[in-house]
Amino acid sequence: MLMKRIKLLLLLIITGTTLTSCVVTNDEFIDDAVSLNELISSYDLWYIDYHKTQGSGDVPFISKAFTVSFLSGRMYANNNIVDIGKTGNGLGISVGRYGVFNNVLETSHNLDGNYDFEVVQLSDNEIRIDYLSQNVSYYLVGYQVNNFDYDKLFYENIEYFLQEYIAWERTDAKGGTSNVFDKEHFLQFTPENDVTFYSSHDVFGTNIDNIKWDFIGGYEVADVRGYNDLKVLTLNYDSGDTEKFELSVINDETVSLYHLRSETTYTFSGRGFVQYLKGDKKRGAKQAVRNSGRKRTKIKRQTVQRKVLK
Repeated sequence: MLMKRIKLLLLLIITGTTLTSCVVTNDEFIDDAVSLNELISSYDLWYIDYHKTQGSGDVPFISKAFTVSFLSGRMYANNNIVDIGKTGNGLGISVGRYGVFNNVLETSHNLDGNYDFEVVQLSDNEIRIDYLSQNVSYYLVGYQVNNFDYDKLFYENIEYFLQEYIAWERTDAKGGTSNVFDKEHFLQFTPENDVTFYSSHDVFGTNIDNIKWDFIGGYEVADVRGYNDLKVLTLNYDSGDTEKFELSVINDETVSLYHLRSETTYTFSGRGFVQYLKGDKKRGAKQAVRNSGRKRTKIKRQTVQRKVLK
């Protein structure tokens, strides 16, 4: 009987130890034996899924970035969509340093200062970082550079991509019928509430510093059900006119706008790259640098059926 009790006690101890060494969350296996430092450095990139953000506070360098990386004490970020995957071999630019103490991630950002986050592992490649003093939580998903879905990032954050050039110049127009939008040679999308656009009739090739912005309005982007690589862009001019397009990204400096009413396909190319938080990379003579003025916000989009649009 004594031997049976000893065996039972050993079984309970072993079982308890096993249960405390691993956790299953959302059908994912989490190994508690992995340290926080090992976890955050095991992925090249942590994509900030800003739409999941909870709380009323704000950490500037997190809300400005699309990805962050934690490698050998150095912290990197991709604050721009343009050239993402190329800048810093995919990591972006160096933005500060970090350290780890138990489950606390201690960061020192070059511009924004020090922030300490409590880290909660949600799955094998997802964490939540809590900045308790400002009541805000961010959700980060880990990826390696070679399997990161850059196309998905472009389309999920298309409003910010449009803001990364001072102007978009029309470089081609094919098919369709003549319409009033034919006169629009330049477009500009600004960080003002993420919904403001300007347009210009200036002649092609006008220096971007000399463009006269003739019209202003608000714009909105809608998702298209069943399509991950297509959006619907609606320009609502303050004058009362409305123009609607199917928007697709050709590359990180060119977009295609298919005008739904006239069936004209316009190509616009970015002019005057705007880099957020200056790094060493230069992209031509006309480059603006902004360390403030833009941060990500939760964007709610309508979802539409493509067949209804034609």
